[in-house]
Amino acid sequence: MTFLKNIPPHPGTPDPADDQVLILAYKQTQDLKVLAQLYQPYLDLLYGVCLKYLGEPETAKDAVMDLFEELAQKLLRHEVTHFKGWLYTLAKNHCLMKLRSSSRTRIQSIDPESMQTAEDLHLKDKVEQEEQFDRLSGCIEGLPADQRTVIRLFYLEHNSYKEIETATGMEWNKVRSYIQNGRRNLKLCLQRQEKGKDPVLQEHKIINE
Repeated sequence: MTFLKNIPPHPGTPDPADDQVLILAYKQTQDLKVLAQLYQPYLDLLYGVCLKYLGEPETAKDAVMDLFEELAQKLLRHEVTHFKGWLYTLAKNHCLMKLRSSSRTRIQSIDPESMQTAEDLHLKDKVEQEEQFDRLSGCIEGLPADQRTVIRLFYLEHNSYKEIETATGMEWNKVRSYIQNGRRNLKLCLQRQEKGKDPVLQEHKIINE
C-alpha cells in the first residue's frame, strides 16, 4: 500500500480534532493520501487488534492493509464522531469476519474419518471465541448509553479513567460508577445467556447509574 509507506510515522498521540479535519477532507476529495494521513497514526493499534484476533503476524499485517481499503469505502457512508473507537470496532469486525470465513472453509474440508484431531479442536476453540465475542458485543449494545461509551473506552480501547474523563467531560466519580455498574450489567447479561434465557437485559434489571 504505497500511500501508507509514503506517509511518515505520527510523532505522538493522534488528536481527535485533527481526525475530524482529515475525515472531512477525505469525504470532500476522496483523496487516498488524505485517508492515509488519517490512518497512519493508528497502524500500531490496528496491528495489535488484528494480531490478537488472527494470531499470525503476517495475517495481521495483511488484515491492516485490507482494512485501509475497507475504510476508504465505509468512511464515505458513515458519520464518525469518535474515530478511534469506530476504527477499533471496524478492525475487530473485520477480523471476526475473516475468522468466520476461515472456519467455514475448514469445516467444508474436514474428513469425517479424522474428526476430533488437534486441528479440529483448535477450530472449535476459534468458533467458541467468536461466539463469546458476539455475545459480549450484544450485551454491550444493551447497556445504557453512558455505560456503553465508558465500557468501550476502558475495556476495548484501554483508556485510563483520566483519559475517559477528558474525552467525555464526565466527572471521575461518574466514570468509575459507569464502569462498575456496566460491568455488573454485562455479567448479568452473560449469565442470562448461559441459562438460555432472553439475552437482552430486561429494563428493570439494568443498573443505570
